[in-house]
Amino acid sequence: MARDIPLGNGRLLVASDSNGLIRDFYYPHVGEENHTGGAPFRIGLWEEGFFEWLPGSWQCSVGYLDATLVSRILWTSSARGLSLEFNDLVEFQENLLLRRVTLSDSAGRVRRLRLFFAFDFNICGNDIGDTAALRPETGGIVHYKQNRYFLINALLHGRIGFDQHATGNKQRQSGEGTWRDAEDGLLGGNPIAQGSVDSVAALHLTVAPGASESLWLWVAAGDSWATVRQQNQLVVKRGPDRLLRRTYDYWRLWASKEEGDTAGLPSAVAQLYRRSLLTIRTQIDRNGAIVAANDSDNIHFNRDTYSYVWPRDGALVAHALDLAGYPELSCDFFRFCAAIVEPTGYFLHKYTPSGLPASSWHPWVRDGRRQLPIQEDETALVLWALWEHYRRYRDIDFITPLYRPLIKNGANFLMSYRDNMSGLPLPSYDLWEEQLTVALFTVAAVHGGLTAAANFVAAFGEEDLADDYRRAAGTIREAVIRQLYREDGSGFARGLLPHATGEGAQLDPVVDASICGIFLFGLLPADDPRVTATMQHLHSVLWCTPGIGGLARYQHDRYYSTGGKAPGNPWFVTTLWYAQYLIARAVTPTELEPALKLLEWCADHALPSGILAEQLDPDSGEPLSVSPLTWSHATYVATVCAYRDRQKVLRRG
Repeated sequence: MARDIPLGNGRLLVASDSNGLIRDFYYPHVGEENHTGGAPFRIGLWEEGFFEWLPGSWQCSVGYLDATLVSRILWTSSARGLSLEFNDLVEFQENLLLRRVTLSDSAGRVRRLRLFFAFDFNICGNDIGDTAALRPETGGIVHYKQNRYFLINALLHGRIGFDQHATGNKQRQSGEGTWRDAEDGLLGGNPIAQGSVDSVAALHLTVAPGASESLWLWVAAGDSWATVRQQNQLVVKRGPDRLLRRTYDYWRLWASKEEGDTAGLPSAVAQLYRRSLLTIRTQIDRNGAIVAANDSDNIHFNRDTYSYVWPRDGALVAHALDLAGYPELSCDFFRFCAAIVEPTGYFLHKYTPSGLPASSWHPWVRDGRRQLPIQEDETALVLWALWEHYRRYRDIDFITPLYRPLIKNGANFLMSYRDNMSGLPLPSYDLWEEQLTVALFTVAAVHGGLTAAANFVAAFGEEDLADDYRRAAGTIREAVIRQLYREDGSGFARGLLPHATGEGAQLDPVVDASICGIFLFGLLPADDPRVTATMQHLHSVLWCTPGIGGLARYQHDRYYSTGGKAPGNPWFVTTLWYAQYLIARAVTPTELEPALKLLEWCADHALPSGILAEQLDPDSGEPLSVSPLTWSHATYVATVCAYRDRQKVLRRG
């Protein structure tokens, strides 16, 4: 199930599903230590002997308030004559999740209700050795293990604390969990439990005929009891309404930082642009780590997640943030990269949000021989994005500490990791992390990285070194044209077949959207006839007809395949690459219109909350794989910026 509502502040990330139930709770790093394991925080309603877990059969809509990171989740039941609205937020400075619940009667009678909140923590990602306890000095319930504390509390009619509570064991023998204790409307009141535990608490309220009543719930996260108790006191002293208002105002200001950047765009495109920026922000840790995605349901696919930093994805996200006018976030990412890069200048497969090497399926030994288990485009694109950042902002004091460890070491690695005969980069794992090969996307990225490095070292007065980097980039460009271009009119190949190197090596026949790298990083311009031939062939083969449209990743792609007659599942990233191609080659405002249609296509196929998945079912349009994918949102932002900038140029004429 997708994560329709991510909320975060760079330390605490909370994500809810399409029913509005909290499913992921990350702290103290975005994407690291999920303290729920994907289990939902259930909500139950009791009235006059009738109990149900919500939303159940209730109608549910999930979204946000305006351009903010404050949710609006609405559950309604015509049969019950009730509605519940939830406004959730993560306080932008404090590690606090706050929830305002408004219950409204539409049946025209007095409602005496009990609302139950169940909390199923798996602290540090497991349920061994947890404790749940009532702390009477606060009126709240604390879940803790080692140095992870979560204090839950509530406010109703000026009174702090809960009307009922219970703690207990879960998944033990025949017991599912303490949450079952709520189903008779009464809780046992057990004050403490240890081991594999959960808790449930209730508030009692009366709603007048045709009226509404509101209550507040919050969870404070911290590394000690003293910390969460202090945060609890902050909520009590300042009032949750005030914290909601200041968080609402903060994100409204943040999302509209660049005035006029969406002027003239269709409303749906402008809204998704803002939502994409806010969604990207939730996926970035305070230390600069840009996490690919945080959707714990993916664990069920391969017992791992997307909650890691891929330097390639991060570089492309940082570039989009630079285009949108948020350089402070990209600067943090580049500092993060400088801290994790290997001394010899390359990046490993992926990293944890705290900066440690992460799980990998790339081996250090292949066919009995040692190899570097890398994707070389990750190293190259960090350099490319860093130069694009500097070219835009000219912040030399920021660049200087990165010059030797990141720029020069990275470029020297790219120089050395090449085939002496062809001049092309040596085989590494491709963009999709599936083949050890010489992939066009990687080659184009290395060309872009070496060109960026040449510009940097020239700016620092090392002209001889700049010439070396430029010559290497030129050699790569010539080799691409000579070795990877098909003369049959179908354009460039996606690369050489695995292990094929040197002159006359066999071309990979699979049509792949990653071929867009040929123009994305400056190897050839988008209006080059050879690029035009490539993109026309790409579109003819990979456009998802029959189906919803959009561009598939590559022919016969089996990742989350749903079968059917479409060439594959459409991805937002690949579809937007095609839009960027249309934008880059447009010479009149009219020629921009097809690209705008693709931006609108993305908005049409986003989740109702504005979240973009990795890929879609080609027939139904349902999201597949993780949601949100940070890369999808970043590519949308970058494409809107490219469209806006190109439109301005063409209008000036």
